[in-house]
Amino acid sequence: MNGYAASSVSLSHEEKLSLIDDRSLSDVESEGARADLEGRFSTIQWAASAKAYCGGLRLSSWSSMVLRIGLFLLPSFVHHRCARERFRAEKLSPTAYLDGMRGLAALFVFFCHFFYTAFKIAEGWGHGHANYEIWRLPFVRLLYSGPSMVCIFFVISGYALSLKPLKQLRSRSFDGFSTTMTSFVFRRFFRLYLPPLISTFAVLILLRLGVYEMTRDFANDRKYIHNVVEHHPILKETAENQLRHWMREMYDFVHIWGWEKFGGATGYDVHLWTIPVEFRCSMMLFLIILGTARLRTGVRFICLGFIMWFVLRSDRWEMVLFLWGTAIAELDLIRGAHEPNTPQPPPTPLTLLPLEKTAGTVPEKRSTYNLLWTLVSVPALYLMSEPDAGPSGVPGWEYLGTLIPEWFSDKYRYYQMIGSVIFVFCTARSTSWQRVFNSAPVQYFGRISYALYLMHGPVLHTVGFMIERRVLNFTGTEGCAYNWGLVLASVFNIPLVIWAADVFWRAVDAPTVRFAKWLEIKLSIEE
Repeated sequence: MNGYAASSVSLSHEEKLSLIDDRSLSDVESEGARADLEGRFSTIQWAASAKAYCGGLRLSSWSSMVLRIGLFLLPSFVHHRCARERFRAEKLSPTAYLDGMRGLAALFVFFCHFFYTAFKIAEGWGHGHANYEIWRLPFVRLLYSGPSMVCIFFVISGYALSLKPLKQLRSRSFDGFSTTMTSFVFRRFFRLYLPPLISTFAVLILLRLGVYEMTRDFANDRKYIHNVVEHHPILKETAENQLRHWMREMYDFVHIWGWEKFGGATGYDVHLWTIPVEFRCSMMLFLIILGTARLRTGVRFICLGFIMWFVLRSDRWEMVLFLWGTAIAELDLIRGAHEPNTPQPPPTPLTLLPLEKTAGTVPEKRSTYNLLWTLVSVPALYLMSEPDAGPSGVPGWEYLGTLIPEWFSDKYRYYQMIGSVIFVFCTARSTSWQRVFNSAPVQYFGRISYALYLMHGPVLHTVGFMIERRVLNFTGTEGCAYNWGLVLASVFNIPLVIWAADVFWRAVDAPTVRFAKWLEIKLSIEE
């Protein structure tokens, strides 16, 4: 699809790729498979299935309503197994692996915020001639390295926001490019900010109901919180003051006029500081794509390289990641990575003997090609494992730390930034990594990734802290008893957060995408 039809409500795959991008209900290219998944995951389908169940049981209106709510609250993967209507297996697009990568990144950010209140996870292995736990080792620490995963988010966002416009530019579809860019700019605010507005308003309601007060003492008690004490949302004297405070926080949340660290972060969920960053970087990226739209490919890469250098020298690491996502997207378009796989002829067919087989030539080359990029991704993962407390005093990082420029302020992000770019670049060329990210469980996390990002904070600060207090009171709060208590609490809290994200995805996230698209169609000039 080169152009963009203003009269169509379906979204292209490129528009739906990023963690907090114009993401709809599926990540497939074909219209038939997209319709299948929209039916499979839409609120309308859930209501229809629930109605069918209720009709078959001949329940009263109240019982029917309760049953419908109960069915909706089931995780989507459970509901699909119980549904009467069966759906064919979904067809994954060539870039679906980025969905899975984003999903795992969101999950690992959640792990970071869950465990860093209890353990000092920022220090690397051997830091200060101590900290020799195995979970501090490179590669292993990626399972809870939130800052590294944020770098992955930004590279994927740059890729996703650029892919469709670049595809249209390369096919000389300038009319379609113009319509796509205006659509992206118009819908970007709604896509990024509507779900957080709803999730933080839910926090406001829970505050007024006293739910956060039930865990306020726990959230600040060093008996239970052995490391980071996260900000707990503040309860105001009256509901009116609370609403005014929330509105002022949301006004500051739309933070587009400054680039200071954590600018726009809200006290209703401190984890959401990346949302304003995404918005600012998205707008800058759209401007750069527009400014280089009619340049030849080589000239565009030269301009992009110069802008990257300028942005890096200006200490804007997040914008560098967005721009690298754009560069990787165009490189993938140049090599035809998103085209259907077709067998290629051998390079020198005339030198083959009559009985020699040529069919094995391409798979052998593909296997070597895959192995090469899989191996290159290993040092990339090592760079992503840079300790969050910095490389100083950490074996294996001491020398690398001396190579970080003095003007780069967030020293711990330097190699995380480089490693994330290399890893996404290698994964685009490694079928082994793509198989991992295209697996069904990982793709599921890709679908709920934004909801997981929005829900893990409120859930942990309410029900999560309640569970931790009960468990730690049972196991103890010192030594190994404390460690095992946190492990036991995670058995309950991790599924709880995933369930809440699943419900929020279907109840809020997906409908807001459809609303933004509907609003654009209603307000746009008819062609």
